[in-house]
Amino acid sequence: MNWEETPDERDFRHEVRAFARERFPVGYGPDPEAEHSLEPEDVWGYDWPADRLSRDPARRAGARAWAAALAERGWIAPGWPVEYGGAGLSAMREFILREEMMRAGVPTVNGIGAMLLGPTLLEYGTEEQRAAHLPGIARGETTWAQGFSEPGAGSDLASLRTRAVCAGPGSGSYLVNGQKVWTSSAQYADWLFVLVRTDPEAPKHKGITFLLIDASSPGVAIRPVQDMRGATPFAEIFFDDVSVPVANRVGAENQGWYVAMAALGFERAGIGATVKFEQVLSRLVGCLRSEKEPGCPGRDTAVLRHEIAQRYIELRTQYNLARHTASQLEAVGIPGHEASVSQLFGAELHQRLARTGAKAFGPYAQLWQRDGAPMEAAFAHMRFDAVAATLLGGTTEIQRRVIATRGLKLPKS
Repeated sequence: MNWEETPDERDFRHEVRAFARERFPVGYGPDPEAEHSLEPEDVWGYDWPADRLSRDPARRAGARAWAAALAERGWIAPGWPVEYGGAGLSAMREFILREEMMRAGVPTVNGIGAMLLGPTLLEYGTEEQRAAHLPGIARGETTWAQGFSEPGAGSDLASLRTRAVCAGPGSGSYLVNGQKVWTSSAQYADWLFVLVRTDPEAPKHKGITFLLIDASSPGVAIRPVQDMRGATPFAEIFFDDVSVPVANRVGAENQGWYVAMAALGFERAGIGATVKFEQVLSRLVGCLRSEKEPGCPGRDTAVLRHEIAQRYIELRTQYNLARHTASQLEAVGIPGHEASVSQLFGAELHQRLARTGAKAFGPYAQLWQRDGAPMEAAFAHMRFDAVAATLLGGTTEIQRRVIATRGLKLPKS
């Protein structure tokens, strides 16, 4: 790949910076009470799916105005074709757009729908499904959540038990029963894309189907799950005889595993976490150099400086991995094992960075309340985020398996 930006790409980067500066709604700021999102594409302090439905009129108006501004240019789904509401940008331009939006500190809009479901429907969906769902996502009007994980099927996703059976001869629908868990922002979603088992007798990877389910359907119950910080970034979903039209099936029956793997590949191809980590490490250095922050003076040791320098090197490595993934996506249309390399490296870097911050603040790293804590206890909260980093979007074991079998062509264990 060419590591140098072209003149056109540099011009586009300046265009994005100007847009974010001029069009981001005045007054739509981060929620000081919001916990850090676990989603790498989300800017800390914002929760766009929740803000869109907020009881605070100013926050709700700000979220919707920002979505409308992005939709004018097709920048909610920048890589999609124009006829579905996208901007038809190349993968590298989309990479630049998302990087600059993160650097500007403005939230991603409709991330799961635009970055996971949309590309999946473009690859595997029917024309009717694309026409029905893509424009609403691109306008910021409908939001989606991904229902893959289950109580008994986390990293071993193919062990899922949520069942879908034919509702009856001539019914043209499935009946879905079961439970999903750890579904990000499901309580704010209009629609769900889920994996269900349609053939319990088939090998576990070959009896799964990918369905689109209206979250307001009778029999769907969504309950937020509170994490150990008291935040509710996830939800559990229960399906009780939920009727789903066969027309909502993506791909062939019992072939949903392959559709899901494509969706997860798009999830792993992001840039957001890299920028977020760069910003927090820069803040850490600034804090250590300040004599005003509690807990910072006296921690600036040679050992700590060496560790921070190591994190910077790793962050640049992570950036180049993400850029390489974007170049591969531009070349072949779907992410390959390169996305798993980037996901694996970024997840483990997340945990190392959290430990570096904890070392920097010594006993102050135990402070949970933000008032009076160095960097408003950002690293204390980051350490809690980092616990799940090697589980989200596929565990590190799964990523290593993808790299070994698809990238290095090693035999399956």
